[in-house]
Amino acid sequence: MSSVVKVTRRDFVKVSSAASLGLILAAELPSVVGAESSATAAAPLGPFVQVSPDGQITIWVHKSEMGQGVRTTLPMIVAEELDAEWSRVRIRQSDLDSRFGSQGTGGSSSVRTTWMPLRKTGATARAMLVAAAAAGWSVEPATCQTDAGMITHVPTGRRVSYGEVAKVAATLPVPADVSVKAPASFRIIGRKKVERLDNIDIVRGRGRFGIDSHLAGMLYAVVLRSPVFGGTVVSVDDKKARSVPGVRTIVRIEARGSDLPWNGVAVVATSTWAAMKGRDALKVQWDEGTRATESSASLSDLMAEIVSKPGRAIRHEGNADDVLAAAAQRIEATYEVPYLAHATMEPMNCTAHATPRSLELWAPTQFADWAASTCGHALGLSPEQVKVHVTLLGGGFGRRANPDFALEASLISKAAGAPVKVQWTREDDMQHDFYRPASMHKLTAALGKDGKPVAWRHRLVSPSIDAYMHGTDAKNIQESEMDGAGDLRQRIPNLRVDYAYADSGVPRGWWRSVANSGNTFVVQSFFDELAHAAGKDPVAYQLALLGDAPVASGQGEARDYPFNSGRMRRVIELAAEKGGWSQARAAGRFLGFAAEYSFLTYVAEIAEVSVADDGTPRVHRVVAAVDCGTPVNPDGVAAQIEGGINFGLTAALKGRISLNNGRVEQSNFHDYELLRMNEAPKIEVHIVPSDELPTGTGEPGLPPLAPAVCNAIFAATGKRVRRLPIDAADIRKG
Repeated sequence: MSSVVKVTRRDFVKVSSAASLGLILAAELPSVVGAESSATAAAPLGPFVQVSPDGQITIWVHKSEMGQGVRTTLPMIVAEELDAEWSRVRIRQSDLDSRFGSQGTGGSSSVRTTWMPLRKTGATARAMLVAAAAAGWSVEPATCQTDAGMITHVPTGRRVSYGEVAKVAATLPVPADVSVKAPASFRIIGRKKVERLDNIDIVRGRGRFGIDSHLAGMLYAVVLRSPVFGGTVVSVDDKKARSVPGVRTIVRIEARGSDLPWNGVAVVATSTWAAMKGRDALKVQWDEGTRATESSASLSDLMAEIVSKPGRAIRHEGNADDVLAAAAQRIEATYEVPYLAHATMEPMNCTAHATPRSLELWAPTQFADWAASTCGHALGLSPEQVKVHVTLLGGGFGRRANPDFALEASLISKAAGAPVKVQWTREDDMQHDFYRPASMHKLTAALGKDGKPVAWRHRLVSPSIDAYMHGTDAKNIQESEMDGAGDLRQRIPNLRVDYAYADSGVPRGWWRSVANSGNTFVVQSFFDELAHAAGKDPVAYQLALLGDAPVASGQGEARDYPFNSGRMRRVIELAAEKGGWSQARAAGRFLGFAAEYSFLTYVAEIAEVSVADDGTPRVHRVVAAVDCGTPVNPDGVAAQIEGGINFGLTAALKGRISLNNGRVEQSNFHDYELLRMNEAPKIEVHIVPSDELPTGTGEPGLPPLAPAVCNAIFAATGKRVRRLPIDAADIRKG
């Protein structure tokens, strides 16, 4: 159970730079790994809630906002337990402070990890406000009720606002424990439509993204990075670059492992344009290193060789190899998915002001903690000497977890002796990403007399994220590669899932839904293959494989969020019902189905697709059913599922990063296309009502999309899509 504490005026001003009086509380949240100390443990400051004398409620948000709505959803949790009037709620973005606990934002975890601490904070503030009012009336707190920022003494009808008692409440002791509401009494949580607190500022241009940062006396920098991953600078001729008006200095950047994997040369100038023109004038000789011969074709050939052989067993139940060898009906298929870029709308950028004794960053980062520790270490500074101001993020999807852009800015600012904004171009961003790993999969299954799989073998090969981050000798290099493949929950008596590493020089990182993005396409497509081979309806087939298995048990999240086959069954049945799976449909329209349990959330999707004579697919409609436990902000849940579907459809139809001579061939949206508005399908999201613990929705909407679409393509053409992105030539009629 998290503790709730009062915050002293001194600490409050120190962390928030605000000085209003009133009641100020903070919840203790899990600390950053390695950042705990006796000092912080004794004085947790966590996320704040402040009730001012004027009745305004200010809630500090310690997670990064990248469009997922976290700056509305987290305050909703506090406001619900506080019984606040939503129109009086304001938000403040928290700067980095170890006393806020982990400020990393990813893995669809923000709501899940803060649910109870934030509820306790709101409930504690409410209890203290009620106690202050009751003391003023000389009545028992139990005789008082709260609603929309008002306290009512029920027997007499006397009323007082939160603001009127805030100062008195601030003098009272913090209750050791408080009760939180029963879900039936929620008035804000679960509301279908709650106005996002930052919408107006963003729409009117008042929202401050990283790219909007500006400091007095600031310089601007762009970096010419090695075109080949791992390449190094041999020599630099910067004479012409230095003659460009506005160019102040040239700074070499040396790679620092996976945190900053590219060597480069920075041009620092009085404007971004001058820096870009200076970069154009640079003449750099590169040593392209050992990765200059890598290509998409060579990586594909390597993975094909590796996947033909057994790998390391990650999951091994029964005896799949023997059963497959003796099987009367065996199905085999090989699937492949490519590298993918994040392609955020706001290219990478960071503003840094480094001095011999301090570093201050203005960064659109998902992990302010990681950026601070990496940059501070590189500059020889202690954690207390590093400040990070977290701005709005123009898209994240996992890309802004990495600290490379912040580290570049820090090093350049130190070298330039001035505050510097480092601005990436779209081309920089596309060709120097941490890419979703490519992978190849060989699946083999044996069917019993009833058509159900009696054996399943899945060999998965990829250049892993963990191997890139920690080295190929790191323990469990498959850690980030197996979700959606190694955690099958269908009942198959003989099961073997292998992993093998394929060497690649391409930087790898977490892409929206991580391994589930490719593995679910493979696994759910293969289940569709098995259903058709068995002559079964694909939806009924997977429902039968779920069976009525009991709820799983375990430790940690497996204990608090156990997989429940009944909840999986419910979303599949709901998607099939709302998607018209068993109904007649218009001529030329075909349906595909897929489902996945990822990030502790259950999602099933039905895609309605047509295929033109030239093989071009068109996705007309996607129906999704989602069970994310208590839907704190249903409108936000729907928006995230919709976003995941469109993001996944972009990848399925268009997404591919290809390599040639060690270089990424794509450079901008003309050759790494995004889904256009006229290509976007109609999307329906159906949320299963639930009082279960809430889970995340930023990523789970994506994994079922590609297999649902490709299974619909099979229904339309009889041709299987086993390689992404979808190629019209593979499914052309005739």
